[in-house]
Amino acid sequence: MLTIRLLEEKVAALYSEQEIKCPIHLCTGQEAIAAGVCFHLKKEDTIFSTHRSHGHCIAKGMDLKPLVAELYGRTNGCARGKGGSMHLVDPENGIPGTTAIVGGCIPLAVGGALSARLKGGKDLVSVAFFGDGAMDEGSFHESMNFASLKKLPVIFVCENNFYATNSPQRARHPQVEIVGRAKGYGMPGIAADGNDVQAVYHAAEEAVSRARNGKGPTLLEFKTYRWKGHVGPTPDVASGCRPAAEYEAWMRKCPVDRFTDELLKGAILTRQEMDRVIAEINTRIDEAMEYGKSGARPSPSELYDHVW
Repeated sequence: MLTIRLLEEKVAALYSEQEIKCPIHLCTGQEAIAAGVCFHLKKEDTIFSTHRSHGHCIAKGMDLKPLVAELYGRTNGCARGKGGSMHLVDPENGIPGTTAIVGGCIPLAVGGALSARLKGGKDLVSVAFFGDGAMDEGSFHESMNFASLKKLPVIFVCENNFYATNSPQRARHPQVEIVGRAKGYGMPGIAADGNDVQAVYHAAEEAVSRARNGKGPTLLEFKTYRWKGHVGPTPDVASGCRPAAEYEAWMRKCPVDRFTDELLKGAILTRQEMDRVIAEINTRIDEAMEYGKSGARPSPSELYDHVW
């Protein structure tokens, strides 16, 4: 969680330099979900994510250097500088590629689970991360239906931050309890506090166990809140996109602070140990930033290379 938080904060701070040309969708405030779910995944398991994917990729094991280089659009990036923030890829760590299409990652995750089964991959699971806005897409319902019908080892993880771009969930959904959709497709649904990493951990543990043991898919709904606007490095509260009181209330539920307090109060870590961890992470992030900036930009002659 700290690595995700500190990297996103660094990207937000440096974005005004105009060296990062691609749009950025930051997951600041939602770190507990990526960390709690991916803790249970093996390297060979696959995740499929959205335009807001930095945290998922980091939690799954992606190296910070090619991730940052991709943000800078450099050839040493994970997609050779052609994908940017919304199209990260790291097959060796179970990240076939993230997608900017809302709801697009959901059928890909189902396909990943089906592929693993057909190829005889034992105990492998596939995870789809998506927001509440993806619930409006037909791909969600088609994927849930097919996954349940075939009892595929796929986990549907809805990061419900209550907004699709700037459209509040209550303006789009007559029934705001997303987890209830699971019942219609004959699969379990589990709801938990998405800002409590231990709650996420336990909910994901149950879903992953079911999938690995051939019991089929699970829908997980984690309620959370993004601190930044839909896109960009700043909050959208001042522009009137979200109520200030709502924003401030969720800021007080910071998942990183909550777990840090538990670790310190339980004497699991001391403040000195925590400071050392933060320093080590910041060093890794600084090295990743230097690596990213040092790479070459793709030349026009490479435009069609690696494109099928």
